[in-house]
Amino acid sequence: MITVSALNGVQRVRHGFFTREGGTSEGIYRSLNCGLGSGDDPARVRANRALAMEQLDLPPEALVTVQQRHTTDVAVVGEDWSSADPPVADAMVTNRPGMALGIVTADCAPILLADPRASVIGAVHAGWRGALGGVLENTLAAMARLGAKPARIIAAVGPCIAQRSYEVGPEFPAPFLAEDPANHFFFVPSAREGRFFFDLPGYIARRLAKHSINEVARTPCDTYREESRFFSYRRSQQAGEADYGRTLSAIVLER
Repeated sequence: MITVSALNGVQRVRHGFFTREGGTSEGIYRSLNCGLGSGDDPARVRANRALAMEQLDLPPEALVTVQQRHTTDVAVVGEDWSSADPPVADAMVTNRPGMALGIVTADCAPILLADPRASVIGAVHAGWRGALGGVLENTLAAMARLGAKPARIIAAVGPCIAQRSYEVGPEFPAPFLAEDPANHFFFVPSAREGRFFFDLPGYIARRLAKHSINEVARTPCDTYREESRFFSYRRSQQAGEADYGRTLSAIVLER
């Protein structure tokens, strides 16, 4: 489990960016696969999620997840939450203690957020579509409705695909440049003609900073290249594998 000092210093908040290590799954899902949407044995996935919650000193039922579909939708997690029928969303917010907001990723960026004064937390799954479409802004707005203020929010961008591993096609930069010409800073030319390398975590950090998030921590990881530590959708696709595992990131308000 990886943590960042910025969130470690927040009272009553615990968090973790988990790796793929320390679980029960086998084969392409080895070993801490926490993705219920994968083709892995559901019993193993549930066991893995329980192991992850143990590291946060929480029972298995504390973990709350949603059906992630690269949307910009945000779910507000309250006392009436039903884990049996989670909504389609790619972010969650809550001010309820004891509920661990969990995001699963495999190259996309997990973002964990906390306003310690308002006791409001959030968790976001952001690939390029969600980040460009506004999932971060929607999450901040949902946190604000619970009493959070952007200037007090601490954000941590967890392990995701690094720029050196994220080659994109010639058409990819256009919507980013249309949004803001300054986004050209997040693209560097590839050795292959007309292609670029995209800095997803850098882009996310800048979007957060534009909304007065003054403290944005980043983990120095590359999910694509660090095969022994992380699952990677892109690496699995290039290897011709039928599926891939998902790593878990979670944040919780202590009771």
